Amino acid sequence: MGVSGCGKTSVGRRLAHRLGVPFADADDLHSAANRAKMASGRPLDDADRRPWLSALARWIRAAAERGGGVMACSALRRDYRDRLRPPGAEVWFLHLSLDPAVARERISARRGHFMPPELLDSQYRLLEPLQRGEPGATVDASGGTEETVEAALRALARPSRGPAPPGRRHRS
Repeated sequence: MGVSGCGKTSVGRRLAHRLGVPFADADDLHSAANRAKMASGRPLDDADRRPWLSALARWIRAAAERGGGVMACSALRRDYRDRLRPPGAEVWFLHLSLDPAVARERISARRGHFMPPELLDSQYRLLEPLQRGEPGATVDASGGTEETVEAALRALARPSRGPAPPGRRHRS
């Protein structure tokens, strides 16, 4: 989880590969209308997000039934994260924390992505870092992808940070 440009997709893909579980990018589950709205520089509202969050929760539930998975998703607010924890699925959040200036630089360098740099400020205003009682950890995402993946794996290995992360149940 985290703002645009923090490395959710790159880190998520590598984590899923290292953990031997499926990967999903929540951006791929946005409706065409949501993508168009963001591409035009308008942030989504809760009505726009509601069906998207439901689709994400369905993917998470199905992945949990198959043994786990990794999903890259902004999940900026606590209530969004609460909706992403369907009954029967142990969900563990990894917040990729990033300085706004670095995020802006990364977004500005991307080509072909629907998320414009102009929406970054709205994401930081919306962002609620992980709170007490939420299963997960926060890692600094300002380094390279491999450095962030290694920090994420160290965070995942800490048993006191919440429920077992995806893929861990099946490893002895």
